[in-house]
Amino acid sequence: MSEWKEYKYTNLCSLIGGGTPKTCEPTYWGGNIPWLSVKDFGNDEKYVHKTEKTITEAGLNNSSTKLLQKDDIIISARGTIGAIAMLASEMAFNQSCFGIRSNELIDQQYLYYLTKTKIAELQKNSHGSVFDTITRDTFSKINCYIPLIETQKKIASILSSLDDKIAINRRICENLEAQAQALFKHWFIDFAPFKNGKFVESELGMVPEGWRVGTLNELGDVVGGSTPSKAKPEYYTNNGIAWLTPKDLSISQRKFTSKGEIDITQEGYDSCSTKLMPRGTVLFSSRAPIGYITIAKNNICTNQGFKSVIPTFAGTAFLYCFLKESTQEIENKATGSTFKEASGALMKSLTAIIPEKEVLDNFEIMLRPLFNQQEVVEEENFRLAQLRDTLLPRLMSGEIKVGDVTL
Repeated sequence: MSEWKEYKYTNLCSLIGGGTPKTCEPTYWGGNIPWLSVKDFGNDEKYVHKTEKTITEAGLNNSSTKLLQKDDIIISARGTIGAIAMLASEMAFNQSCFGIRSNELIDQQYLYYLTKTKIAELQKNSHGSVFDTITRDTFSKINCYIPLIETQKKIASILSSLDDKIAINRRICENLEAQAQALFKHWFIDFAPFKNGKFVESELGMVPEGWRVGTLNELGDVVGGSTPSKAKPEYYTNNGIAWLTPKDLSISQRKFTSKGEIDITQEGYDSCSTKLMPRGTVLFSSRAPIGYITIAKNNICTNQGFKSVIPTFAGTAFLYCFLKESTQEIENKATGSTFKEASGALMKSLTAIIPEKEVLDNFEIMLRPLFNQQEVVEEENFRLAQLRDTLLPRLMSGEIKVGDVTL
């Protein structure tokens, strides 16, 4: 550890503040400059590639926002603290974030990973009566031990290789997802494979002969969930019956799910009305928020924030694609004063095209390889992320030497 030296975090980098152009000035918005807010990053992606909003040159020049460079770091500093990413290209950003740029003492890639190890410390030192906030002063209190630049680059290279593979796998999954949804629309909205056959009138317009209009509960069993009493710790365990909440999906964002953050015991299961559902069930969050969709990898139950669909007449792939295609409609029809919720009755009564059984079976056969590949790639990413998160603190502290790591 003789080559490692101690610095204040703020001695290693520049902290850059952001801002927001006047929202009432339309000439400041909708330009070619990406403008970051925390909703654009913080999902475990190393790089942020695009933003929900953009600004114009006039917006940049007439506000306190700054233009960050490619590979600069962005970190959220207010409300949600510690969401972090690197920039894939130049972007401006709002005042709830800091931009971070390394100086000659530290490699920029290494600084990104170093900052990740300091998130808990930054969160602990946040303050504010309304929103948790970190300031420049918060960063100045952070002590860092770092090795020589050559070692920094080697450490960053190891961790980056894992993040790069994770990013490649995500692109593969996104491409497969787009293919699956395009095939669904091709078959069941455009009816392209059936154009040469006979069509008949229906309440949804012309449909292939033998098809009809029905409801979702004719394609699968719609099932709700429930929560065992939180006042009874004996109802919860780390290794019991898999139980899922919408919050679990907000964190994992996986298409295929085996369990949530915590399991429930048999006693907890028996104490409430949640139901155990089989592998292949499509789990749809029906409130707070509406529209998280995942597929059960094994037997699983959920809390009351889901209306799940167990395949019966239709298969998993059709039901998944149908719910994804219908999410906006479900949200529009949902009701509630505190937050909108899609009731079981609403879900069961969703209008659905019901093809002949042979058509559904053939669609399932066609999509099964795509879904299987996604499941395999997602599982690989889970293992890669676990490896990265295990190596990160040990490499950054010097506990593990660079030469001891073989990927």
